[in-house]
Amino acid sequence: MRKIGILTSGGDAPGMNAAVRALTRMALQEGFEVYGVYDGYKGLVED
Repeated sequence: MRKIGILTSGGDAPGMNAAVRALTRMALQEGFEVYGVYDGYKGLVED
């Protein structure tokens, strides 16, 4: 199975939730296993 991690690296931004949702839905339709990364790059490195 193909996997993808989604993270954002900053504070709130207009449209960010919609962009993450669209990417998640598209990835799931294409057969990816989707992971959300909390706390930006810090969460990617530490978790």
